[in-house]
Amino acid sequence: MITAAAKPGDPRAAIRAEALALGFDAVGFAPAALGAATRARLGEFLARGYHGDMGWMADKADRRGDPRVLWPEALSVVVVGLSYAPADDPRSAQADAAQGAVSVYARGRDYHDVVKGRLKRLAQWMQARLGGEVKVFVDTAPVMEKPLAEAAGIGWQGRHTNLVSRAHGSWLFLGSVFTTLALEPDRPETDHCGSCRQCLDACPTAAFPAPNLLDARRCISYLTIEHKGHVDRALRPLMGNRVYGCDDCLAVCPWNKFARAGREAAFLPREALTAPRLAELAALDDAAFRRMFSGSPIKRTGRDRFLRNVLIAIGNSARAPLAPAALNRLGDASPLVRAAAVWALSRLLPPAEFGRLRAERLPREPDGAVRAEWAA
Repeated sequence: MITAAAKPGDPRAAIRAEALALGFDAVGFAPAALGAATRARLGEFLARGYHGDMGWMADKADRRGDPRVLWPEALSVVVVGLSYAPADDPRSAQADAAQGAVSVYARGRDYHDVVKGRLKRLAQWMQARLGGEVKVFVDTAPVMEKPLAEAAGIGWQGRHTNLVSRAHGSWLFLGSVFTTLALEPDRPETDHCGSCRQCLDACPTAAFPAPNLLDARRCISYLTIEHKGHVDRALRPLMGNRVYGCDDCLAVCPWNKFARAGREAAFLPREALTAPRLAELAALDDAAFRRMFSGSPIKRTGRDRFLRNVLIAIGNSARAPLAPAALNRLGDASPLVRAAAVWALSRLLPPAEFGRLRAERLPREPDGAVRAEWAA
């Protein structure tokens, strides 16, 4: 990380020390502003429709592209990073098709809660010690954390559009404290990707039309977390057994070799989420889903979307013994779940058996999208 030299009376050293004492792994300072190039990239992303059905990105694009529209009084931003680097290669979860692969960031406690709690403590400390007004943001407001982190010297946006740190690789949760204090900014980090394109080539769905440009509509993380509807049939086979998120572009980054496993206990993987059995996940009702994912970011996705993902993974498994798990979901209350169950069975059952099931079920199916899935 590139830090500017401290001057007499400069409060940054004290802020940095407090942030590190609170458990953050990286701290930097940036002006509460973003450059024209950043706003232009955001505009291109939205104009191409690459945000998919994440309408909230377009709705508040003016605030997202300019922190001073979000809060005109803000002068500086304290950007922090908390490492969640895994001890092992997260892609190993893809080896067993009868198990679900969950993104590293979602295997432990919800990072929003952990980071925001500490950020509030840092902000309160800053206000009590230094004065000024403060506001805290963790991924839930129209704030472009990654460009701000780059401006603060914490890392740079790699070709996969995620932040890369020379010390922590691709594994940093980010948060920010906006303040009315005028703090000297650190020097922005420069791009160290060189000619490497491993992250682009690793993407299972070819979601990068160009370096530094993501089409979220093809991204497995978007499809399994943000997308509310039926997944495009052409993309389903490419999802493998990924039931929540995807780490492929992050995991292949060569800078990860410098990252040590994250030390935050809250992010240690729950045993139940390290290699969950697809058949057990498919059997979850809403109450069981909420119990299993209490305190996890997965809970926000909701049971129906999650089971959609699980049934797609079952369809990709090539494991005939998993067919009963999909068969049991044909009567599910959610059309989203029923449609995914139909698709899974079309992949697992012999054609004649699937044809008989279709003849029995199709006339009784009330939902048009599910009927279309039977007829496909």
